[in-house]
Formats: sequence, C-alpha cells, structure tokens
Amino acid sequence: MIVDCALYTDGRRQESAEAFPSLLARARADKDSFVWLGLHEPDEKEFATVTHELGLHPLAAEDAVSAHERPKLESYPGMLFLVLKPVLYDHATDDLSTYEIAVFLGDSYVLTVRHGAANPLGEVRRRLEQAPPVLRHGPTAVMYAVCDAVVDNYLAVADDMHIDLEELEAEVFDPDSPKSRRTVTRIYHFKRQTLEFRRAAAPLADPMRRLANGGVPFVHEDDQPFFRDVSDHLTRVIEHVEGIDRLLSDILSAQLAQMGVQQNDDMRKISAYAAMAAVPTLIGAVYGMNFDHMPELHWEFGYPLVLLVMGLAVFGLYRLFKRNKWL
Repeated sequence: MIVDCALYTDGRRQESAEAFPSLLARARADKDSFVWLGLHEPDEKEFATVTHELGLHPLAAEDAVSAHERPKLESYPGMLFLVLKPVLYDHATDDLSTYEIAVFLGDSYVLTVRHGAANPLGEVRRRLEQAPPVLRHGPTAVMYAVCDAVVDNYLAVADDMHIDLEELEAEVFDPDSPKSRRTVTRIYHFKRQTLEFRRAAAPLADPMRRLANGGVPFVHEDDQPFFRDVSDHLTRVIEHVEGIDRLLSDILSAQLAQMGVQQNDDMRKISAYAAMAAVPTLIGAVYGMNFDHMPELHWEFGYPLVLLVMGLAVFGLYRLFKRNKWL
C-alpha cells in the first residue's frame, strides 16, 4: 500500500526508519518540515488508519478510495483535496486510458493516492528531491509538481494524438486508399478517445484557476505564479483537444461524403452495364417467341444480322456512357 514515505526538512529529505505517525509528529513540531506519504490503490480498511492519523474528511477519504471522481479541488477544514486524471496513450491501437491521483494537502503533510498504471509520482518525487529550493515551499510544492507533471503529460499525449490524426487524415484523402467502413470505425474510435481526453483535462481548468488566483488555503501568494504556469499549459491542452475534435468531425464528414460519391459512381456503372445488357436481352427475347410471321425469320443471314445489331447497340451505348463518364 505504501509506495514511499519521507520527512522533508528545509527542502531536503531526512532519511529515517520511523513509521509514518512518528514522522508526522516530527513534522508538526517543526514548521520547516512536512511528510509526504504516497499510497497505491489502498482499500477502505487500509486507508482508515491514514484517515485517522491525518484527520481527513470522510467524504474526501471515500472519494480517494473509490477512484471514480472527475478532476476537482475541494477545501475542507484543515486540508485541501485535489483530484487529477493522468492519461496514457497507445500509438498502436489509438487507445487512451485514464487513471486517477488524489492529493491531500495539510499544514505539515501531503498525501498522494494513486490508482492505475499511470505513475508520474515517482519521477515527481525524484525531481523535487533534486530541487531543495522548490521543496522549501512545503506541501504546496508537491501539489504544484504533481499538477505540472500531469499537465505536461497532457501536452505530450495531445501531440501524439495529433500525429496519428494527421496519418488518419492522409488515409482519408489518399485517392488510392479504399473508402471503407473500417476507416469510419477508426475515426469514430479516435473521436471517443478524444472525448475521454477532454473529460480528463477540461474539468481541471477551474481548480487550476482557483489555485493561481489565490484565496485557497495553504497556497501562499508566492506559490500562485507556479500554478498560473500550469493553468496556461492546461489551456493550451484544452484548445488542442478541441481542435482535434473539430478536425475529426470534418474528417468524418469528408469520409462519409467520399463514400457517398463512390457509391454513386458504382451505381452509375451498374446502371450502365444493366442498360447495355438489356438491349440484346430484349432482341433475343423477341426472336425467341417462335412465331412464324416475324421479319427475316427464314432468311439465311437473319441470325448474324441480329447478332450484329446487338453488338452495334451495345457498342453505341458503351461509347455514350463512356463519353458521359459513367464508365
């Protein structure tokens, strides 16, 4: 359950074998110290101990364990609660997966609860431990670094999706590419992944604005520029995702229009060949009724004449349809 637990004093990690309650007591006794506890997919029973030690609000604790929340920022007595949705994107399948990170922030602690395979927290901890001036900002620095890592990953995923979108666009407008239902299915699947991405990124805009504009507990005025930078990056992500969604709609419309044109061309060809086949069929049907009184019925050259008429009629129709670009 516990991924890592450490005491930080004056921006530096203090190596200690003490348990979390002892580290928390030391952090609360020193205003320049705080504890960072990282958990991975705890169950209710395991999380109850942490809830008791930190005095977490039960509603926030329930949200952190259930891991089915949208991005949000909530303020409770003595703590902040932030939910983020990191994402992973698979180039091979165009699949985007969303996960969840809950961040609890108090005066002397920061608690991160991770659900799923996406794990930016290990790299965030390593990077922060190499930057003591940032860690001196206390638990707020950890919240900023987690938000920054998640949003930076959003930018990378948006760029990757745009590359795949350009490939999909080239496939749709390639004259040699078959306009099939498979392409329409891929476009629709890509659109679903874009919608999932928007659900992860767009709701985070309001929490980032609140953290950047001030008036939020535990966020000092000196910390606001950091969150303002994250907010700017997030705005770029949302605009990028909206652009991808609009372009997908245009590509889908173009694909359906091309399929309609292709079907019209196929129907014209079928109709042309049917008309060419109808003339000899009609002549053959008339001369196959076995009447005695028919033109040139007993003439020696009647049979080849009828074949010649059929051939000339079909050839004339072929030239006509070819000139009108039906064939």
